[in-house]
Amino acid sequence: MNYLLSFLFCGFVCVIAQLIYEYTKLTPGHITCSFVVLGALLDLFHIYDRLIKIFHAGAMLPITSFGHSLMHGAMAMTKEYGVFGLAMGMFDLTAAGIASAILFAFLVAIFFKPKS
Repeated sequence: MNYLLSFLFCGFVCVIAQLIYEYTKLTPGHITCSFVVLGALLDLFHIYDRLIKIFHAGAMLPITSFGHSLMHGAMAMTKEYGVFGLAMGMFDLTAAGIASAILFAFLVAIFFKPKS
């Protein structure tokens, strides 16, 4: 059942993104940024944590989870360090993901040539 719920949540996020892309003039960058902000807003109101309890790994895979991680880390460090904890917390939880994305993008750029 966990696999089915995970698939349904990820599929729902992808369908919404595809519909936005098809029927609006927004670019993929705009849609991605919007989903990150949506994940952060859902975490701000403690809704995303409930989604994770229901959909398990399916809620941790889409881009909305990145916004959740940014906000979750920022809020946790803000309690400890105040305003200065905002930046510390955001990058504390997401540093591994950001670093691996940069590394893998670099490796792909080295080994593969784009079509002209």
